[in-house]
Formats: sequence, C-alpha cells, structure tokens
Amino acid sequence: MRELIDGDQDTQLGIERVVLLDDGGEPIGTADKETVHTDATPLHLAFSCYLFNDRGEVLVTRRALSKLTWPGVWTNSFCGHPLPGEPVADAVERRARQELGIKVREVRLIDPGFRYRAVDATGVVENEVCPVYRATIASPLAPDAAEVVEWEWVSAGRLAEAVRLTPFAFSPWMVLQVPGLDLAADPERGEVASGESGTPGS
Repeated sequence: MRELIDGDQDTQLGIERVVLLDDGGEPIGTADKETVHTDATPLHLAFSCYLFNDRGEVLVTRRALSKLTWPGVWTNSFCGHPLPGEPVADAVERRARQELGIKVREVRLIDPGFRYRAVDATGVVENEVCPVYRATIASPLAPDAAEVVEWEWVSAGRLAEAVRLTPFAFSPWMVLQVPGLDLAADPERGEVASGESGTPGS
C-alpha cells in the first residue's frame, strides 16, 4: 500500500496523515490527523520529545488553549506524529521546527516501547504508540502560539518532583513517562536551574 510508504502527496495537498497501527504496533493504514481523534481514536503512531539546553535543563511547555485535547496543561517539550514513511527521528526534527521554531541536535531514543491511552475531560481519546526521545536545542526558541502558550526551562529533579506532587497540572502521557525516564543532566554539564521562562513573542 503506497499510503503506508509515502505521505508526500497528501502533505503537498495540506492533509497531514497519521500512521494507524494494529495491536502489535505494525502499520495497517493511515488516517487524516484532523479527524482521527474522537471518542474512539484508533491506535496510531506518535512520539514525545524532551528538549535540553547546554545547562542540562529540560524545556516544559504549556499547551495552547485552542488544542483539541488537554488545552492549557503543562507537558513535555513537544510531541508529534510521524508522516507515513517518515523515520521518527526525522519527525522529531520536523516538529521541533514547526512547533518551537528551532533546530535540534543529539536526537536520541530513550524509551522505544512507551504506549498509552487516555481520555480527555471532553471525552476525546488519545491512543498512541509513542516512543520517547531527548534532544538538545541548537537555535533560539521561537514557539508557535497556536501550539505553545508558555514555556519554562527547569531542572530534571524539579520537573520530576512537580509531576509527583501535582500530576493534574500535566499531560497524562508526561505523568506516565517521567517516572521511568532518566532525565538527569549530563554530569559534565552540571545542573543549573536558571528558571528561564517565556511566552511566544516575548
């Protein structure tokens, strides 16, 4: 099936498609991203990424209030859906540009098997095989206001503690991911909590 191999034609037409999966994680088709998320969302492929700066801090972002699911909650640096035929690491770089206006380096897979299902307060379901990546920022942040309403650089320890104490303030996938991830800064970089934060356009 060509639709499982090449999503270029749909992308050129402005239609972003996600890769549908069977229960074993194998591709079985594609669906329009704009209509796939319902109260019966089929299992599909996504990814999460945790972005680090040279101080070893991790970027957390607050989802725009216009988002279909979990609007206004704090979450990991950015997420996305690989296009049909697109390597997931390439999708990470693409979404970093689209969502945060940045280039990234040192893209690394840190949890290949993460999978979750969660139901938003409105009844919309997220149902994803969602491998988790980390990357290092390589250019200044310029977040898209349609995606991100606020952002902050925090230490890995501070983030883990916040997720433990106030899980309701964060996306459900992040609450499930963080306890199983080693988000500590590289030892040679140290861990300096600058508390730098901002909003799009600030």
